[in-house]
Amino acid sequence: MRVVAKFGGTSLGSGDRIERAADSVASAVAAGHEIAVVASAMGSTTDDLLEDITFETDDADRAEIVSMGERTSVRMLKAALSVRDVDAVFLEPGHPDWPVVTDELGEVDVAETKRRAREIAADMDGVVPIITGFLAEDHEGNVTTLGRGGSDTTAVMLGNYMNADEVVIVTDVEGVMTGDPRVVEGARNVGEITVDELRNLSFRGAEVVAPSALSYKDEGLAVRVVHYQHGDLLRGGTRIEGEFESLIDMREEPLACLTIAGRAIRNRPGILSELASALRAEEINIDAVASGMDSVTFYVDVDVAETAEALLHEAVVTDEALSSVTVADPIAVIRVTGGELPNQSGVIQDIIAPIADAGINIIDLITSATSVAVFVDWDDREEALEIVQDRFD
Repeated sequence: MRVVAKFGGTSLGSGDRIERAADSVASAVAAGHEIAVVASAMGSTTDDLLEDITFETDDADRAEIVSMGERTSVRMLKAALSVRDVDAVFLEPGHPDWPVVTDELGEVDVAETKRRAREIAADMDGVVPIITGFLAEDHEGNVTTLGRGGSDTTAVMLGNYMNADEVVIVTDVEGVMTGDPRVVEGARNVGEITVDELRNLSFRGAEVVAPSALSYKDEGLAVRVVHYQHGDLLRGGTRIEGEFESLIDMREEPLACLTIAGRAIRNRPGILSELASALRAEEINIDAVASGMDSVTFYVDVDVAETAEALLHEAVVTDEALSSVTVADPIAVIRVTGGELPNQSGVIQDIIAPIADAGINIIDLITSATSVAVFVDWDDREEALEIVQDRFD
């Protein structure tokens, strides 16, 4: 089995932890597996280096300085593996076999990186390549970086391009937990989680796998998160299932838009729960929710709009803070969900601008970390859908 193992900063935070990492790699190699290693900077080295740059410097010099953390880690790991009789070689920007290349815009040059990664994979028989995470180089040989979470991105990207069977993210948590174990008593490991679920958690602050890395996971590539104390690269932790695909979908049935107005309604604790509970009591499904300072909007099936309006009106007349409920229908919703959405600057403008240019009124726009929902009049749905599809062709 071919495995790319990424060791995070915490898992390499001391000499003892580097030895533990080397033991786990040596054990997997002894079992007959092909192992490539991606190494982060030890502990908080990168942050410390950035804090020490208190003087004016250009991007090229800054990248060279912060690269020292990863460059040190790969040398430490290579030395630790050598004394365990493991043939290892460290790869860093400037090495003839360095794989990760960026273009003039700072984006990964996919074709060149894939070519170089496959060359490394072809030479892995009996040799462990130890690759600096986070770092890249442009076509002129200058050091560049992959941004926050770049070591995770390096690992999953190379796992994909090297046709690895699995990528193992070695970190300071035992996979994905049901809650933060530092806060929630009894938090336990989640054995499996989908890419969609984890990516949304990542954008909401769950420090497990960088969202940018998950864009490179496909259905055939297994990704697992394990604790550095586990000691076994091939078992345990949380398995990340599936792949994050770009998807454009239009709801087949029309929606009704119910808007409840009230003074500073968003600042009132529990108001959203109160209104939603009224709908839940009649088993009315809420397709989407939007809120402003003085309003809350629920989108429900047109077929139940009258019932929903009556329920919400009852809430309005019994609550002095609420002033009215209005209904608009029929409304269509087009949803764009995609692994690359968060990485595309101006993507929302790219979606809505051509719709506006076509003279189509956008009733509402709801965004999340990984999706955009555009609400338009029902009669405009086909034209709006075609415009959005053209944007992502």
